[in-house]
Amino acid sequence: MKAENMGTIKIVDTTLRDGSHAMSHQFNEEMISKIVKGLDEANVYAIEVSHGDGMGGSSLQYGFSLLSDSEMLEVAKPNIEQSRLAILLLPGIGTRDDLKIAAEHGVRMARIATHCTEADISEQHIGLAKNLGMEVACFLMMAHMVSPEKLLEQALLMQSYGADVVYIVDSAGALLPSGVKERVKKLCEGLKIQVGFHGHNNLGLAIANSLVAVDSGASYIDGTLRGLGAGSGNAQIEVLVAVFEKSGYSSGVNFYSIMDTAEKVLEPFMKRPQVIKNDSLMLGYAGVYSSFLLHTLRAAQKYQLDPRDIIVEIGKQKIVGGQEDIIINVAYDLYKKMNKK
Repeated sequence: MKAENMGTIKIVDTTLRDGSHAMSHQFNEEMISKIVKGLDEANVYAIEVSHGDGMGGSSLQYGFSLLSDSEMLEVAKPNIEQSRLAILLLPGIGTRDDLKIAAEHGVRMARIATHCTEADISEQHIGLAKNLGMEVACFLMMAHMVSPEKLLEQALLMQSYGADVVYIVDSAGALLPSGVKERVKKLCEGLKIQVGFHGHNNLGLAIANSLVAVDSGASYIDGTLRGLGAGSGNAQIEVLVAVFEKSGYSSGVNFYSIMDTAEKVLEPFMKRPQVIKNDSLMLGYAGVYSSFLLHTLRAAQKYQLDPRDIIVEIGKQKIVGGQEDIIINVAYDLYKKMNKK
């Protein structure tokens, strides 16, 4: 189905969740407070605050956060007056207890994410989030790996569990505009609920793909300030606002305010500019999960390998989120092969 309010787009900012990957999950109280305040003043629809891998993600495998989930939400909530506070949860990493903690901290939107073929593991989490009074957005990650028909099959399951919106998530930044169009149209035609799109910029297409998604019927779009995120980053939210306005879509986001928040608030905290470098370009080319980049670089350094070779092999093996521990094994196997020559 098309968006109910034609031409109106709900923009969700995920700087303080997906952007956390680029910050090694080290957002502190000052950063969270200032960023949330700026985003709220700019009137984004929702502000996602979580570990990069969602609630419960702070761990040896995914990287430890500077602050706990509760601490991050406690800092964020007082700075929100008009936007809604959101969290991400991946079943198997986060738990139903994490959803209860989120509700206690005033979270109004739960984003429940699964691999694009595993929607069935989200049923209990969606049901609980709805019972807690939250809007529920569901993510089908690594959406490039399956056909539009398979994606719709999985989205229908999430709809049946009570989801309010289902996102096509280009976790690897691997989709071309034609692939986005096919998938969004298929879901819009087959669902009774809203459709969203979450893009990554490994092929430089996050903005173009987001616009194609909206033109094809999506009404929820994700972005981050300055494109901060895993790999080459996400759709740059201030650019999204500009492009949507020029295309005749309203988001309700104040263009000047969101630009100022990006430049004056986030940018001084960034470790480096968010650009498309060779390694992250390879993620999009090989169809590899964007948050795998740092794990891959560490493995490449340990075994003195070209990270591009590791990324290609990960793509061939179709390794997905939650299997980060396999990356070191992939690197070790490549190292052994090279030493045999």
